[in-house]
Amino acid sequence: MSEITPSQTVGPFFAYGLTPKGVCQWRPNSGFDWKETAGDNLITPDASGERIRIEGCITDGDGAPINDAMIEIWQADAQGRYMHPRDNRSIPNARFKGFGRSATDKSGVFGFSTVKPGAVPGPNGKAQAPHIVVCIYSRGMLRQIYTRLYFSDESANASDPILALIPPDRRDTLVAKKQMRGGQNVYRFDIRVQGKDETVFFDI
Repeated sequence: MSEITPSQTVGPFFAYGLTPKGVCQWRPNSGFDWKETAGDNLITPDASGERIRIEGCITDGDGAPINDAMIEIWQADAQGRYMHPRDNRSIPNARFKGFGRSATDKSGVFGFSTVKPGAVPGPNGKAQAPHIVVCIYSRGMLRQIYTRLYFSDESANASDPILALIPPDRRDTLVAKKQMRGGQNVYRFDIRVQGKDETVFFDI
């Protein structure tokens, strides 16, 4: 009779997903001579719209920074169009893919340079507020977890059909706070995977 195979987590070897950037944390001098396929700078020369910076820190249930997590984002362009076969609208921003990946540093900090997305269609055709889908991989997780990033300066948040499903006292965990730095809008989005003030996550 066969026995059950031991379970595995998704980590901690996130260097496999990040090595195109050139460094493996276990072999600091190891470089890779190929083009990065997914990085933390989503901006392409043809991308239109407002250029922004997203920064945050990911912490565990004790509030300690998670220094080996990987954050992925997926978003629409400034006109609310996705680089996806189901979105067949004309896309002049042909090189803007809307997908990015960032590792956390030793302080649990991650960041992305991108353009602010436009509103996209939602359930029953009702417009959703501009947002970014966020996926988190981390040690000890059996599978990745998903959340959303909304923008604090968007009035459309008040009528967003997905935010409306979340209890009012929990919605703030999905809203990135706007700051100004060097003339650029920086949105602060901290993620807490467990415990007090845990970020709202979605079943997908």
